[in-house]
Amino acid sequence: MNLSEDLRQKLLAFQRNEITEHHIYGQLARTIKSPENRRILEKIAQDELQHYHRWRSYTQQDVAPDSLKVRKYCWISRIFGFTFGVKLMERGEEGAQDTYGQLQGVIPDAEAIAHEEEQHEEALLQMLDEERLRYTGSMVLGLSDALVELTGALAGLTLALRDTKLIALTGSITGIAAALSMSASEYLSTKAEKTVKNPLRASVYTGVAYLITVLLLILPYLLLTNYYLCLACTLVEAVLIIALFNYYISVAKDEPFAKRFLEMAGLSLSVAAFSFLIGFLLRIFLGVDV
Repeated sequence: MNLSEDLRQKLLAFQRNEITEHHIYGQLARTIKSPENRRILEKIAQDELQHYHRWRSYTQQDVAPDSLKVRKYCWISRIFGFTFGVKLMERGEEGAQDTYGQLQGVIPDAEAIAHEEEQHEEALLQMLDEERLRYTGSMVLGLSDALVELTGALAGLTLALRDTKLIALTGSITGIAAALSMSASEYLSTKAEKTVKNPLRASVYTGVAYLITVLLLILPYLLLTNYYLCLACTLVEAVLIIALFNYYISVAKDEPFAKRFLEMAGLSLSVAAFSFLIGFLLRIFLGVDV
């Protein structure tokens, strides 16, 4: 088949993408303990290799994988979980699937490959079962509760105490006590519900998410001296944490980002504003001047 230079370059780019993803899925499969998850990733890796060879039948040229991309997504998957890593990668390839469709009528295999990319791989990805995603509800509980409760508490303490070290001390005690309480509550509720989740693991995910959030929100009060600036930094941090976590969930679990983000951010900032006002009024009413 005679190919124009432009078409040939497109097919070579497709080849490189397919062989790159073959290596990514293959490397991830070798690091996963679950036999079922390993089987799914090995199957996708094999599909990508078949696609590579089908494109090569037209170009008659071998292409090396993008080693930088392989390392990038392997590291992302190790840090944030393989489900997040592979779904983030597939999101980035949506444009390539559209281009496959444009080649229908020019390249006989284009339609079949496009169909497999859109249907088969997506079905396989939905079968992935990762522990940390089963406990997403517990992480959301710890994260959202810490954001709402501690941003509100720090806003109120900022106006009431007006001393960064004292605010940090009081906020730390409040946050740690709340994290332990929330963790215990999650253990008891999960145990009572008798779900497939392990109560101890659910409580650990909740408590760790809460404690990490507490540390991040209190950090400005430990580093800065202006308490108003500390509060501003804390609120910005809260919004960023909400955005990053909801982006993670939107990718890993294919859920909408905007609605969840606006809901959590609006709730946290509203509680902070109300607590800020309460702290101001209580300081005046009680005549406290720290």
